[in-house]
Amino acid sequence: MPENEVPPKAGEQSPAAPTPQPPPKDATGADAAPTPGYEEFGTAKRTLPPAAPVAIAIVVVGVVVAILAYTNRAKPAATGTVDGVWFSQPANMPSPMILIEVTIRNVSDKTLYIKDMKAAVKTDQGDQSDDAASATDYDRYLTAYPDLRGHARPLQVEMKIQPGAEQKGSVMISPSVTQQQFDTRKDLTVTIQPYDQRAIVVHEKGGMGK
Repeated sequence: MPENEVPPKAGEQSPAAPTPQPPPKDATGADAAPTPGYEEFGTAKRTLPPAAPVAIAIVVVGVVVAILAYTNRAKPAATGTVDGVWFSQPANMPSPMILIEVTIRNVSDKTLYIKDMKAAVKTDQGDQSDDAASATDYDRYLTAYPDLRGHARPLQVEMKIQPGAEQKGSVMISPSVTQQQFDTRKDLTVTIQPYDQRAIVVHEKGGMGK
């Protein structure tokens, strides 16, 4: 008998010890695993959603974004073509002059106003570009370069092109190229910058640029 336990009095019986209960059984009759008294939070099992639905959702969102980007992409305000190119450098002139005829078509639903223009000749030595000559200087340049006469009148800054309309005209530049470089050029481009719209880049070789 333990040292501190009080012995039962005469005629009394010692209290019966509790009967041990058998462990709970699962559906198969085997002992069921003990249920923990708490669940661990902050683990991947508790905080991360299933991988498959997340992957499907990411793919769906990516497809939707791609469709919206394609349908709402910036569209060109106009298209154009280079209709002719002429080079001139008289013996008494230190630099050449190039006249380029172009046609610009406004394919937008807004009036197109020309802000500025330039052109470039692509050669084996790189691009040689120049801002377009002012329309007010054309007569003076044509006097100095008479073999450029007889072509379209110049496109002008502030000229407007109505929706659905087209405008033919010329751009004159004086880049640092020789007759040989001009004759063996790889490309020639005219860039027309409208107000509040994307630049219109027209290639002599290959049509419209981006």
